[in-house]
Amino acid sequence: MSDPQTLAGRTYPPAPPYQVGREAVRAFADAVQARHPAHHDVEAARALGHADVVAPPTFAVVVAQRAEAAVVADPEAGIDFSRVVHADERFVHHRPIVAGDELTGTVRIHAVKELGGNRMVTTVTEITDAGGAPVADVTSTLLVRGEES
Repeated sequence: MSDPQTLAGRTYPPAPPYQVGREAVRAFADAVQARHPAHHDVEAARALGHADVVAPPTFAVVVAQRAEAAVVADPEAGIDFSRVVHADERFVHHRPIVAGDELTGTVRIHAVKELGGNRMVTTVTEITDAGGAPVADVTSTLLVRGEES
């Protein structure tokens, strides 16, 4: 593992764009038991002023994890995913995610801390739409257990 001080602030290239589909929104809503009709029915979403079905707020993690894969794949980050415990996830939404959106996530390492032989890696993924407008920011913290854990 590299020195944590050299990792903080590192930004990775944007992940390939993700096309949000109706079925992906519906499947995610089912998985998280989000039962509001706007997650499943186009007309219910349109009645609320949306262009299409609306993703549950935590759907942003789908896009964020695609971007975060670059951090996990970076050997300098020292993340052995078999030793990872997901410690925290936070969302700041600038607007709802709807089917039809084309979203891109760009991740940067916000902080790295060594704690008792373990490493805490916090990333921030900025999610933007096809026009570059902000959609959501996802802050994720992974605990990478050390060899002794």
